[in-house]
Amino acid sequence: MQSELLSFYKGKKVLLTGHTGFKGTWLTRILLDAGAEVVGYSLNPPTDPNLFSLAQFSAFPTFHHIIGDVRDLEKMKEVFITYQPEIVLHLAAQPIVRTSYQDPVGTYSTNVIGTVNVLECVRQTASVKSFLNVTTDKVYKNNEWCWGYRENEPLDGFDPYSNSKSCSELVTHSYRSSFFSDCDGEDGRRYVAISTARAGNVIGGGDFAKDRIIPDCVRAMERGEVIGVRNSYSTRPYQHVLEPLSVYLTIAKAQYEDRKYSGYYNVGPDDCDCVTTGELVDLFCRKWNEGAEAEEKKAAWENNAEANAPHEANFLKLDTSLIKTTFGWQPRWHIDECMEKTVRFSKVWLSGGDVAAEMDKEIEEFFGC
Repeated sequence: MQSELLSFYKGKKVLLTGHTGFKGTWLTRILLDAGAEVVGYSLNPPTDPNLFSLAQFSAFPTFHHIIGDVRDLEKMKEVFITYQPEIVLHLAAQPIVRTSYQDPVGTYSTNVIGTVNVLECVRQTASVKSFLNVTTDKVYKNNEWCWGYRENEPLDGFDPYSNSKSCSELVTHSYRSSFFSDCDGEDGRRYVAISTARAGNVIGGGDFAKDRIIPDCVRAMERGEVIGVRNSYSTRPYQHVLEPLSVYLTIAKAQYEDRKYSGYYNVGPDDCDCVTTGELVDLFCRKWNEGAEAEEKKAAWENNAEANAPHEANFLKLDTSLIKTTFGWQPRWHIDECMEKTVRFSKVWLSGGDVAAEMDKEIEEFFGC
């Protein structure tokens, strides 16, 4: 039996940008399991291996897989015209801080112009009722203070990735103010519910991205190596990937049904799940080594701090009071259980097991289907 949240999406037509990425693949699976018609628009998967290829979506007749760049406005317009989505979830991005130092122009063009293009398609497509732009906790001007940032704090990401997502927030605010109103009007302004979701760091099975700590851990175990950690003292708000995805679906549903829920929302774990990278890798090693056979390579890590490394924030966490009071949301899995699921999934993949079945199992466990 589906949860009330997932039941809402049965038969809904959802356009999802970035559906071949880590979060996007999980979100595609959730929506298809719920009975939605999903139109995915994205570049090819960014890594090899990748979760999208392992997820086996060919069995779903309601899935439309489209390879396209969010910077290609004309192609995206054609997709919107063809499929006439009701709900648009914008996840496509260049998401890696260190990559943004190497390719700032590509990062800004994808994360800023890409957002402009998606919103322009929303503006010109009468079927759209609900739009959510997924950004990041890094949009805030980070003063490295010990309390969580609230939604009304100043935006000003430091590095090109963070700053480009701050710009994406401003673009969304401008379009919302300029082109979308509380009701359809003669001035051409349309009734579309618009929100942004600022999510913290996520972990979970199937992430193969470079320069992310859990994928680095899994790659080290695959090779039988010691895990190298660049910055063991940086503190981040870690949560399982299904946590923010459930919030995205909650926001999109709520504002579809009542525009009063349009807004700007932090999405993150409780304070107890804000841990240092070293603590996170310690937990990974403990979970990995539980029940391991004597001949298996045990997980261990070492500090590989880099001299003159690109700047990354040392301390960052969010105040999530707004989503808790607005939607009655509470984190379902805390950091210990998050890591348990992540390690279990990773061992299924490394052993050649059924990744798609593991995804469905975790979705059922999380949503209580």
